[in-house]
Amino acid sequence: MIILASQSPRRQELLRRIVTEFKVEPAAIDERALLVLPPRAYVQRLAAAKCGAVAQQHPGATVIAADTMVAFNGELLGKPQTPSAAQAMLTTLSGQTHQVHTGLCVYWPDKTMRQVVVTTEVTFWPLTAAEIEDYVATGEPLDKAGAYGIQGQGALLVKAIQGDFYNVVGLPISTLARLLNARK
Repeated sequence: MIILASQSPRRQELLRRIVTEFKVEPAAIDERALLVLPPRAYVQRLAAAKCGAVAQQHPGATVIAADTMVAFNGELLGKPQTPSAAQAMLTTLSGQTHQVHTGLCVYWPDKTMRQVVVTTEVTFWPLTAAEIEDYVATGEPLDKAGAYGIQGQGALLVKAIQGDFYNVVGLPISTLARLLNARK
């Protein structure tokens, strides 16, 4: 049995591309209780914590967990809580290159675990205040790390990416497929 330790509809949709059957069980952890580390280490720690929490409840399952964060100049940009916070984030990212880090963790029933962090560079077009306001008005930025969703209207903000597109969506499926296939 495979369990995805996430309730993200985007992660579920992506996982279906490589695994036909799995259960969904979000991890019950308090992310705010974890020590804030540099971005790559932080997403790795979050993914491992989520994976471990679900694996304890299901010791006979293969558990997959991921956590994605946006970083700019070494600082994490989480999910904005208000439209004004989303506008501020998007203004900061306008015309700039930032990083999207996803910590990926897989735990197998034999108690082995593999962790990896996948990083993708994303460059935004220089954005006008009107472009930012229009995008924020869609409501899309409010539940997305870094205040945008590349799989939605946020794609219009992106000038270029270097790396795994699906990592920016929230689950680097080619990396995950290789981790899972290495165990067959």
